[in-house]
Amino acid sequence: MLCCIFFFLIISVLAFPNGPFTRPHPAVWRVVFGMSVLYLLGCLFFLFQNYQTVKSILLWFDPSLKDFHIDMDKEYGVNCSDVTLERIWGHVDVFALGHYLGWMFKAILMRHMGILWAISFMWEITEIAFAHLLPNFIECWWDALILDVLICNGFGIWCGLKICQILEMREYKWVSIRDIHSTTGKIKRAMLQFTPESWTSVRWLDPKCSYMRIFALCQLVLFWQTSELNTFFLKHVFELPASHPLVTARLILIGVIVAPSVRQYYSYVTDTTCKRVGTQCWVYGCIMVSEALICIKHGKELFERTQAINIVLWLVVQLFISMGCVFGCVMWHKYGLTRENSRDLSPVKSATSAKVLFENNHDFKED
Repeated sequence: MLCCIFFFLIISVLAFPNGPFTRPHPAVWRVVFGMSVLYLLGCLFFLFQNYQTVKSILLWFDPSLKDFHIDMDKEYGVNCSDVTLERIWGHVDVFALGHYLGWMFKAILMRHMGILWAISFMWEITEIAFAHLLPNFIECWWDALILDVLICNGFGIWCGLKICQILEMREYKWVSIRDIHSTTGKIKRAMLQFTPESWTSVRWLDPKCSYMRIFALCQLVLFWQTSELNTFFLKHVFELPASHPLVTARLILIGVIVAPSVRQYYSYVTDTTCKRVGTQCWVYGCIMVSEALICIKHGKELFERTQAINIVLWLVVQLFISMGCVFGCVMWHKYGLTRENSRDLSPVKSATSAKVLFENNHDFKED
């Protein structure tokens, strides 16, 4: 299996198209694309197996999973009236750090405070709507509002946007490593190869954006919620501890796949010269749908307890909040900011002003 994966990734470097990023090297992002294809094929394989077969495969990878049951997970919604500093500190664990790092990563991807806060608030609503299926979603009010939304989410969003601001203000002047004569300079230049080649401020919305862009952004927000839900349902259905290496490896893989996918989706939404969605974005969409189908098929007993009214209300609330957020951001840029001091206004989209590079099958490259 490892031999097949290795040679498939080698073929990915040779045959697959470049992604939207060029650092540290386009070949790295071809490998990421190859890994996403392999993961999609793995999801499709599991989709056509029965539950016992999938469980046996997981036990073959890690026999210790036989002694774990999902009821052994840590409970967060117990004795909510007992609010002490010691108890609050007990909830600040490694998962809180992961929560913070995750939102900092999301902020670097989205680079829009309004959309990020909308996703953060909508996720808390998602947890409430699906708490009857996932006991892990049952949290105390102070845990959800203070620790999650304000501290982990808020601080992560602030740090991520601050990093974006620093990278946007930086002046990029690259010199070939062959033109640097000092050893220290060569080492520094080699390390800088892992930083962005350039940085373009993301402008999702402006007062003149079309209704199709608004619809596309609402769709992105809803897909984001579905992708997050897949993480918790997969862990619950197949009874994996939150700290298991398989869960961590999947999160890291999804993170590196999402980065070029969001960039390609942004290019398709905001650039009229980009006529189709990039291949990496399409593959990730298939992964998201495949994971959802796996959860529904293998978690049949779990989903039989679904309260339909919760799901309907969740969809309605998600739709209205996402649309309200998008329209609110548009109105804010239209009436609250001037064109000179707004960093989120989209440039006039024309074929002459767009800096677009196409390679192979016209995947969008980073400018």
